[in-house]
Amino acid sequence: MINLDGASLTIEDVVAVAEGRERVGIAGEALALMRQSRERVEGAMRGTTPVYALNTGVGLLANIRLEDHEIEAMQVNLIRSHCCGVGAPLPVKVVRGMMLIRANVLAKGLSGIRAVVAERICDLLNCGITPVVPSRGSVGASGDLAPLAHMALTLIGEGKAEYHGEVLDAAVCMERAGLEPLKLEGKEGISLLNGTQAMLSIGCLRLVELEGLFFAAQITAALSIEALRGTAAALDARLHAARAHAGQVLSARHLLKLLEGSVIPRTHGEGSRIQDAYCLRCIPQVHGAAWDTMQFARGVFAVELNSATDNPLVFEDAIVSGGNFHGAPLALALDYLAIAVCQLAGISERRTERLMNPSLNEGLPAFLASQPGIESGMMMAQVTSAALVAEMRVLASPASTGSIPTSGNQEDFVSMGMTSGLKLEQSADLARMVIAIELLAAARALDLRGDRSTPVLEAARRSFRERVPAWREDCVLSVWMEEAAKYLEDDGWRDQGTVQIAVEEAVR
Repeated sequence: MINLDGASLTIEDVVAVAEGRERVGIAGEALALMRQSRERVEGAMRGTTPVYALNTGVGLLANIRLEDHEIEAMQVNLIRSHCCGVGAPLPVKVVRGMMLIRANVLAKGLSGIRAVVAERICDLLNCGITPVVPSRGSVGASGDLAPLAHMALTLIGEGKAEYHGEVLDAAVCMERAGLEPLKLEGKEGISLLNGTQAMLSIGCLRLVELEGLFFAAQITAALSIEALRGTAAALDARLHAARAHAGQVLSARHLLKLLEGSVIPRTHGEGSRIQDAYCLRCIPQVHGAAWDTMQFARGVFAVELNSATDNPLVFEDAIVSGGNFHGAPLALALDYLAIAVCQLAGISERRTERLMNPSLNEGLPAFLASQPGIESGMMMAQVTSAALVAEMRVLASPASTGSIPTSGNQEDFVSMGMTSGLKLEQSADLARMVIAIELLAAARALDLRGDRSTPVLEAARRSFRERVPAWREDCVLSVWMEEAAKYLEDDGWRDQGTVQIAVEEAVR
């Protein structure tokens, strides 16, 4: 059970609930804070002073004062009118992550809503009811309004939701689970809508995947170094201490651990091979920079998970309207991640090309074909890798610089953070396939050479070959490419003790 208190939610908690179905509840101290802030909101609603979204309209309509009997109706109208999402639904795990983070924001006790609202979100999570949330329609300020509105629609028993694998009317899902739809009171509609939780859910879930993909790229790159007769000279710890970027040092140390004890003959220092090409020699500098970007994003996401992004916020002495829902911090971090993962994939594609190219691959057959000429080998796999990297370069263009004013120019500078998140979703999947193609090529190159690598890399190769067997003649490679990508998505090396030890020692 994860108890939400608005202060201690972690990225790993998000993954556990979104993917692992961990149960959630509201901590006792959070319930007390929520009751106190609710009392202040109810007092303000009884007063004569206009307070944004309590007894006024929202956005450009904030100058319209509501009558007492209109306040509750406005909350429901707010949710219905903001359900303007379009496009394919967000994945179930993204919506579950969004729900969890939203409940945690409410548990902080600064939103002024009844505790039952946050508790009901937890009920949906624990019962496995997931609102159907269209993926497009958020500009990331006032937060992810449309996605959160579709989530809130389920809470009031409207719209569609998924329950036990079926998409049904939300009211039917709640009835089957023994839950009652919420009857919203003052401020509760706006408190369900303002926030960055959709883009943050994407960010948290994809970040954890990308951190795993970083180590997959490291292991794959080490296999390529072995297959290409590369040298470990450029991994010298003294060289990286002289620059000392944390990710670079980590990458070099990890690669050295993977290559420790290699007996594969090298051509370093012979003829034109004074030093390796950049795609081998500069792995720590490129991979390391990607890792540092991931850690920057991790810091941003960790802060946002426990931040009050509602508007207005309810303090002991005042109800203050502001802009904590603005997604700029997340938009920039999500764009930065898309750039970093493009770098990780780009250098991987260059290693794949080198493994294929008979002018560069140190005596391997052209395109890793058993019989070049009659067979094309992996020629087209590299073409696919190039196509994916080209697409990733488009996706790496920032969305956060593309504000379009909304809401009658009241919301005149928005973050576009959800677009940044959706781009990252696509980039992460493409990057995984690019690295999977390199893994297929590196493993095949070592098969063709008949070489044995280091104990750690041999354990990795054996594990991979259990899912993707070696082949001799031309075959339909897309089948094995998809299987290799699925292997990486499943974190196929996690249970390989020697590989995991190498990762853990490198991180330390």
